[in-house]
Amino acid sequence: MNSLPAQNPAVDQTIRHDWTVDEIEAVYRLPLLELMGRASAVHRTHHDPNALQKASLLSIKTGGCPEDCAYCPQSAHHREVKLGKEQLMDPGMVLKMAARAKAAGADRFCMGAAWRRVRDGAAFDAVIEMVRGVRSLGMEACVTLGMLETRHAERLAGAGLTAYNHNLDTSPEYYSQIISTRTYQDRLDTLAAVRGGGIIGMGESIRDRASMLQVLACFAPHPESVPINALVPVAGTPLADRDPVDALELVRMVATARITMPKSTLRLSAGRTDLTREAQIMCLMAGANSVFYGEKLLTTSNPQEDFDTALFAALGPVPASAA
Repeated sequence: MNSLPAQNPAVDQTIRHDWTVDEIEAVYRLPLLELMGRASAVHRTHHDPNALQKASLLSIKTGGCPEDCAYCPQSAHHREVKLGKEQLMDPGMVLKMAARAKAAGADRFCMGAAWRRVRDGAAFDAVIEMVRGVRSLGMEACVTLGMLETRHAERLAGAGLTAYNHNLDTSPEYYSQIISTRTYQDRLDTLAAVRGGGIIGMGESIRDRASMLQVLACFAPHPESVPINALVPVAGTPLADRDPVDALELVRMVATARITMPKSTLRLSAGRTDLTREAQIMCLMAGANSVFYGEKLLTTSNPQEDFDTALFAALGPVPASAA
């Protein structure tokens, strides 16, 4: 394994795109307090440490996905999952829910459709209308729609889309244990136009986590947004019996992502329901600067509003410059 450079990474302001898996694994395995200290210093160099973005996520088309992702209750392959299939929502209803999310404090509205890939037609036209509508509310807009081609990315950008989310899920080496209906190269082809994040707690090794981060950290530029997810086991999926991720492993993942991708927005996403208030604050100290807000993330639970209200209150008032 390569050793870490002797200098503190916070001192070297060079944004690297040549990380090796060995280097990233070495960062991940640092003593926890040293790791958090380094990550916090990098975070403060590139971000306002008091700024915390609240994002809201809505499933605009639920269930019936042809992919067989082992973690996902929306897969049509997992017939034991109790989840109703719902067609694409009407844009007007989506925009009403976006307005409600804004009133609750969210400034980014994300929309997810259980599609394998984007296809031209009325459904995609409706998504374009949703994106324009969300932007007209003064909110950031992001979508996750599966694989897409450059022309789709261009139409979304033209409608004002802020970000497109497309997760790698895991490392290239572990990928076949999680998904068989599309290849890692399919993911990378989509990531040529957009960027994404990943999930931990699916049985992968620490090296797998480092390998996934290495793929993201070697993009130039780095992803604008990197969701950090912990597996939410759902009855009826192949990963239903996985034990919850240790909270400190999530802290390590956030800190390592912050050191390797200094300017990216790191979003605490799925799995927050299993974290205490204090564990989530540790993740924020390690470099996370966004949370998904609201009682549901697509089809899985998210912390109740009163929990997040208490979390934000514990963080103290946010200066106007960070709002």
